[in-house]
Amino acid sequence: MKDLFVKFNQVSLVKRIVLGIILGLILALVVPNATWISIFGSLFVGALKAVAPVLVLVLVMSAIAGHKKGKKTNMKSILVLYAIGTFLAGAVAVVASYIFPVTLTLTTGAEDLSPPEGVGEVIETLLFNVVANPIDALVNANYLGILMWAVVLGIALKNANQSTKDMLGSFSDAITKVVQWVINLAPLGIMGLVFTAFATSGFSALLVYGKLILILVGCMLFIALIVNPLIVFIYTRKNPYPLVFMVLRESGITVFFTRSSAANIPVNMKLCEKLGLDEDTYAVSIPLGATINMAGAAITIAVLTLATVNTLGIEVDFVTSLILVVVAAVSAAGASGVSGGSLLLIPLACSLFGIPNEIAMQVVGVGFIIGVIQDSCETALNSSSDVLFTATAEYARERKEGKEVSMNSWKLR
Repeated sequence: MKDLFVKFNQVSLVKRIVLGIILGLILALVVPNATWISIFGSLFVGALKAVAPVLVLVLVMSAIAGHKKGKKTNMKSILVLYAIGTFLAGAVAVVASYIFPVTLTLTTGAEDLSPPEGVGEVIETLLFNVVANPIDALVNANYLGILMWAVVLGIALKNANQSTKDMLGSFSDAITKVVQWVINLAPLGIMGLVFTAFATSGFSALLVYGKLILILVGCMLFIALIVNPLIVFIYTRKNPYPLVFMVLRESGITVFFTRSSAANIPVNMKLCEKLGLDEDTYAVSIPLGATINMAGAAITIAVLTLATVNTLGIEVDFVTSLILVVVAAVSAAGASGVSGGSLLLIPLACSLFGIPNEIAMQVVGVGFIIGVIQDSCETALNSSSDVLFTATAEYARERKEGKEVSMNSWKLR
C-alpha cells in the first residue's frame, strides 16, 4: 500500500487531478445519491481557505523582514499589468455584447442580498479592509488587511536579530510544507467537487441561458488565449504560450473547481516557486491579485449589465459604454475573493442606465443559476493571470537588464 501511495505521488499533479475529474464524473453518473462523496471537495476547499491567510501573513512578514537593501521587486509593473488586464477585459466584454446582443428571461431568488450602492461604497469597503483588526482579518480571510499587517510587521522586524529572522524563515518553510501537503490532496478534492457539480446541480437549467454562457465564456477565453498572451509578448518579446498554457493548466484547472481566488493562493504561490520567481515579489503580488486582479469579474459585470440593457430596450451611446468599462474594471477590483463575488456588483453597473434595483437583483439571480459555469471560468481567469502577470513582470525586468529570457529554460513540467 505504501509503495502504491509513493508511486501515485510520483505522477504529475495535473495528471492526478485529471484522474480525479474522471472519477468524479463516473461516480456522479453511477451513484448520484452518494452525497457523502461531496465531503472530499468541501474538506479540500476548507483546508485551502484555512491555510491561505496564515501562509500570506507569515510569508510576507518573512520576505520583508529578510529583504536585503537595494534588491528590487516588480510590484509596480505587476500592478500596471493587473490594471491593464482588467480594463481590457471590460472593453472586450462591452464590444462582444454589441456584436452578439443577448436578452434575458428574468428570474427571482436574489431579493435578500444587499449590493453596494455605488463605486464609492466599494472603495470605502476596500479602505476599511486595509485597516481591519489583524485577528479579524485572519478569521475572515481579508487579504488586504492581512497584507497590511504583514508588511507593517515585516518592516518592524527588519532590524530584529538574525536568530529571530531565522525563526520566522523556519516557520515560513513549515507553513509552505503544510501547503504542499494540502495541494497533494487536490485529486480527491477535485473528485468531490466534480461529483457535487454533476450530481446535485446538473446542467439542465443552463440550457435556457446557453447564448449568455457562450458570450461570457467566449470573452474569458479570448482574454486568456489572445489578449493576455499579447500583453506577455509585448513585455517579454518571447513566445508567451508555454507560460500561458502552464498557468492555465496548473492554476486554472484547480481554481475552476474550487471557484475561489482566495483558496487558490497556496496553489499559485507553489507555482511561482516552481517557476523560480522572486519570493519577495510573489509573496505580495499573489494575495493582492486575489483581491484586485479581476478580469473575469469585469467581463461578468459588463456582459450581464448590457444583457439587462438589451432586455429592457435601452439605447446605449459610446460615452456610456466607455464609462461602463471603467465602472466594471473598478468595481471588479472590489469583488470578493470567493465564489459569486462579482454578481453583487451588477446592480451598481445597472444603475448607470437607470435600471431599478429590483430588476438588477433578478439579473443577479440569473447569475447564480449559470454560476456553475460562469463563476468557474471567471475565477480560473482571475487567479491564473495572477501568476501570469507576476512572471511576466519578472521576465520583462530580466530582458531590460540584458539577460536572455528563454521560454525553454522555464521549469515547465
